[in-house]
Amino acid sequence: MSRIRNVKTTFTAGEVSRSLMGRGDLRAYDNGALSLTNVFIQPTGGVTRRAGLRHIDVAAGTGRLIAFEFNTEQTYLLCLSDGQLDIYADGGFLQSLSAPWDEDQIANVAWTQSADTLLIVHPDLTPMKLVRGVGGTFSLNDWAFFVDDDGVKFQPYYKYADVTVTLTPSATTGTITLTASASVFTEDHENTRLRVAGKEVDITAFNSPTVVTATVVETLPNTNATIDWMEQAFSAVRGYPANVAFHQDRLVLGGSRDLPNRLWFSKSGDLFNFDTGTGLDDEAIEFAILSDQVNAIRGLFSGRHLQVFTSGAEWMVTGDPLTPTNVQLKRQTRIGSLTNRHVPPVSVDGATLFIARNKKEVREFIYTDIEQAYQATDLALLSRHLINDPIDQDFDANRRLLFMVRADGKIATLTVYRAEAVAAWTLLETDGQILSVAVVGENVYALVNRGEAIHIEEFDDELFLDAALNGESETPTDTWAGLEHLDGREVSIVADGILHDPRTVIDGEITLDEPASSVVIGLPYTHIVEPLPPSAVAEAGAGRAVRLIEAIFRLQDTSALRLDVGRGLRDIPLRHVGDIDPPDGPPPLVSRDVSVRAIGWNTTGANPLWRIEQSAALPFTLLSVTTEMKVND
Repeated sequence: MSRIRNVKTTFTAGEVSRSLMGRGDLRAYDNGALSLTNVFIQPTGGVTRRAGLRHIDVAAGTGRLIAFEFNTEQTYLLCLSDGQLDIYADGGFLQSLSAPWDEDQIANVAWTQSADTLLIVHPDLTPMKLVRGVGGTFSLNDWAFFVDDDGVKFQPYYKYADVTVTLTPSATTGTITLTASASVFTEDHENTRLRVAGKEVDITAFNSPTVVTATVVETLPNTNATIDWMEQAFSAVRGYPANVAFHQDRLVLGGSRDLPNRLWFSKSGDLFNFDTGTGLDDEAIEFAILSDQVNAIRGLFSGRHLQVFTSGAEWMVTGDPLTPTNVQLKRQTRIGSLTNRHVPPVSVDGATLFIARNKKEVREFIYTDIEQAYQATDLALLSRHLINDPIDQDFDANRRLLFMVRADGKIATLTVYRAEAVAAWTLLETDGQILSVAVVGENVYALVNRGEAIHIEEFDDELFLDAALNGESETPTDTWAGLEHLDGREVSIVADGILHDPRTVIDGEITLDEPASSVVIGLPYTHIVEPLPPSAVAEAGAGRAVRLIEAIFRLQDTSALRLDVGRGLRDIPLRHVGDIDPPDGPPPLVSRDVSVRAIGWNTTGANPLWRIEQSAALPFTLLSVTTEMKVND
């Protein structure tokens, strides 16, 4: 028999698919794991118990979260729900506003922000503008396109009717009727505008599918029948913008309900003026994305170029500066983005991460100087099992973590650090379903359905429980209140740093056996770290019986370790004889190597040699694992 010593120094390949269990030749096999649940992977390679979720408030209902960042000091969390927009600041409720969207429409709401204004669009709703006013109060109102002194509204126009359809005005001024040569009008055309022979009229009444009454805004040239007419591009009858962004000092609108593949750029420096004029450099631009298929625009991102993510391909719009004469549109890759909901692309280290249309890939859209084009690499190739119908995402630059919410209520997290080629996936679970995530400044918030209510919660590195609250009292007390959001739930308790037996919250309160000065109370969660089995191509080989002799776990700032090395899960004592800490006090925070001996043979060769599984609400960080094995020759 031979002895083999193996050192695992990093988890920077994350949790990999079981289909890789036969690929011990890959570097990802050495750096990956079979299961990484409820842990964060550090860019340096270690794993740590994930942050807990601090309770902020009970939301009005299901919906999604959006960040509003006025500056680095003044940040706000927006919670969109059925007919409502709630605003939070510094972890507390600030203001509630009535909103036009319903629960089903929230999934396709898109937005962009500039300074104190957030623009919100949906293909079926009038575009909205959320403005932070004096004193930090907010208002939500409809957009207003620029109107000059003569009443001319500089908004996009388009002829939806067949090119051969004519329009005949009854007069050139005042109140007139417009008669079409085919049925083109509906009741929703009331209060919309037409441009007839280059002049604007305002429809005031629907008479029939071929006749409407209108008020002339600009005097018409004549009363002849003409094919030179258009209607406003966005209206109740034609739909509204589906995507919005700012790029090179222009407001960009991407697609609408009835024009899904069209782009509109405002005048430079005049964001709500879409007058194309005579094509001067600063005037508005518009064009359609034409190719072998209809490319419905699903996302816009302003980077080195304007990146346009459509249902069938990814495009770039170039022009430096962007003008009507030098604008160019080039298709880059053919991946496609989600079509059933809006999941905004996010920027990470110069790359743009987006969800592929097949709902199984997270692609990194990045420009390469060598090819002078964009590439779209799949960041989830080795962990495809974790990418399952994404519904939301955001990136936390502090933790280097992409939070990707799945339709099943779990979060797949990606530790990404391009400079060090780190792309590692883990899975986060909680007692409930996570619906949305948003990174606001340095804080990460989640919208969580916990059965009895929808909660707004914040990831907190100081807590190791979910839906949790912490409290302090100058005088030790045994009764702690303020837990109405957990009524009827069995909760875990850490009082004065010591784990207590679970309690059930009754009328928003719990009672401890002994008074305490500080507590953390919330719902427990379990973290799991399980390595891949010994590689079949390494010295252990395939089909050989393997026995783990000893495992040395290098821990950092850890208070609890629950481990299985073949005899079931056991709590590994971390106190040393002679430790200053009293034996009945809080568990010590240790940073050292912990050696564990093991017995028994692993005869299949396909099972991991050890497993960490722990629910204790205490800190845990694992830096490396050294194993000594005996192999049956």
